Amino acid sequence: MTSTDHLCNEDGGGSCHNDATPEAQAEPQTVPENGEMIILSLEDEKGPQVTSREELIEEKPSPTSNGSVDVGVGAWLSHRLRRSCTTKNVKRKVPCLEWGPRYCITWLIADILAGVTVGLTVIPQAIAYANIAGISPEFGLYSSFVGSFIYAIFGSCKDSPIGPTAIAAILTRENIHGLGPQFAIFLCLISGIVELLMGLFQLGFVIDFISGPVSVGFTSAAAIIIATTQVKDIMGLQMPGSKFLEVWGQIVMHADDARLCDTMLGIICIFSLLLLRKLKDLRFGPPDIAEQNSWHKTLNQAVWLISTARNIIVVVVCSVLASVFHKNGYHPFLLTGEVKAGLPSFQPPPISANVGNQTYSLIDMLSTIGSGCFVVPLLAVLENIAIAKAFSDGKAVDATQEMIALGLCNIASSFVGSMPVTGALSRGAVNNASGVMTPFGGVYTGILVIVSLQYFTPYFYFIPRTSLAAVIIAAVIFMVEFQVIKPMWRTKKSDLVPALLTFFSCLLIRLELGILIGIMVNVCFLLYASARPKVTVERLMATSGLEYLLMTPDRSLAFPSVEYVRALVLKAGLKLGDNYLPVVIECRHIQAADFTAAEGVKQMIDDFHQRDQQILFYHVKPKIVKIFQGVNPKGFRYCNNEDELNEVLKECASKVYTFQQRNTQEDSLSVVD
Repeated sequence: MTSTDHLCNEDGGGSCHNDATPEAQAEPQTVPENGEMIILSLEDEKGPQVTSREELIEEKPSPTSNGSVDVGVGAWLSHRLRRSCTTKNVKRKVPCLEWGPRYCITWLIADILAGVTVGLTVIPQAIAYANIAGISPEFGLYSSFVGSFIYAIFGSCKDSPIGPTAIAAILTRENIHGLGPQFAIFLCLISGIVELLMGLFQLGFVIDFISGPVSVGFTSAAAIIIATTQVKDIMGLQMPGSKFLEVWGQIVMHADDARLCDTMLGIICIFSLLLLRKLKDLRFGPPDIAEQNSWHKTLNQAVWLISTARNIIVVVVCSVLASVFHKNGYHPFLLTGEVKAGLPSFQPPPISANVGNQTYSLIDMLSTIGSGCFVVPLLAVLENIAIAKAFSDGKAVDATQEMIALGLCNIASSFVGSMPVTGALSRGAVNNASGVMTPFGGVYTGILVIVSLQYFTPYFYFIPRTSLAAVIIAAVIFMVEFQVIKPMWRTKKSDLVPALLTFFSCLLIRLELGILIGIMVNVCFLLYASARPKVTVERLMATSGLEYLLMTPDRSLAFPSVEYVRALVLKAGLKLGDNYLPVVIECRHIQAADFTAAEGVKQMIDDFHQRDQQILFYHVKPKIVKIFQGVNPKGFRYCNNEDELNEVLKECASKVYTFQQRNTQEDSLSVVD
């Protein structure tokens, strides 16, 4: 802080301010000698912005012909448009313009390899996720290519593969209430619109209200619910329901109806997938890559590719096995069945639906989905930003841009019959390990999905359902984060409360209600912490030889905490200050205050004056002084340096001495009596 930031002169004087006028408290701006002012702004999560003094002058509204300043809507829009159309801002909003001109053959090869590898993973997952969402298998594939194309243009994270995910699928199932693909497509459209609006209005801070413990509880519960819905397919049981307790109740009731061949194949598939997952840790040759020969490197790359493509390998092997049995007249497995061949038609998403004999209007569809209109896009953004942060390599993540990109992906995908899409963490890890260089790698993934839709859908008929269920179970069991319980216990035990409440609420009630409960519990914790600041009290000696109490609140003052702080200060002044020692409030931690806080400070000053005890405010920031003076407190005194404080305490010394003398005389009289 520079000398101009203080209200008191630090070069002597020693006079303390007493009810200074607001005009005298204007906080000057410090401009470095090079003519540039550093403006720190984290509103867009883009980091510090450097603005020259000339640019600041140009941004001021220009006066009109009559001398007034034009601050109308038109002038504001024109000003915002000029600022938005700068080259730097356009490249930030359309990231492909940044890396596109530098795209080279090396990046092309790396993106193709990564895109194809991710494509081999997404095809079986997409079919399985459609099953989780309760819609036909082809809709999972419809959800797997348009989003990749759009994200290649507007996405800022090269590792984020846009498509269907397990969490998005289970949320879709819970919110469309078994009403079919029309509602799933509509939910995709609504999710995209909400995400786009969140990005345009720069609401990236909303994600900050979903804390780590709440996110862990939600993710773990969602993983268990997803795995539970797949257990019935592993056992070859066909029954409705997606609730945790409901599904397990039906499994227990119908355990005798389980199909032996499906169950055995499912268990074998799960163990095979887990072994193949572990295969990537196997290394041939010396540990140091530089010492490996070409055979070692080729063998290690082949092992890594087999491990990465484990889903498609297991599904293909099971499909070949099922087709051989089918041709020989045996039908030991429940099969996926017919998958609609060809690409989806490009058409506007439905804003009304006919399900059975009932017609749903736009309002009816919104009412049916309910809170899912906000919870699904919010969690999709959270999932995608988690991927961006995981592979950011220390770089800042532009949450606002990710919201815009994800919103456009969902809106565009809804025109080809997609359910809600977002980035998938498991496929993001594959993308990163494959050496992807730009978001354009998703284009090659999308092309592979289109080719499979056009030419390979007849072969999807023979995919056993139990193999798809095994793919999902083997993927989601690693989303259950029980390992974080011990670190939470060691760091802050109270974090277990929102984590466990979120977990059990999601598991036993509904996913969206569970995460809302977790968020509300976290907010209550924050409000309680803000309402109960810590106030340290020290009994110190001034240079004048006078004792005084120094009280230091550890945070800002706001309406939940002001009465609590006031009570603590009054109690300490009475008991520790013997009702006569001056009380000094150290305000260096008070960065903000409000009207209620100002009223509380005014009442506290009045209380101290009524009992003739001095109260001073030390290191008060100019903006806080303005807030406190806004309620016209009588006798409000504040100091900004130690010299001023000592001068005021000298003034108080005579009053304290008089008070001590009076108390001594009263004590003597009481003894005589």
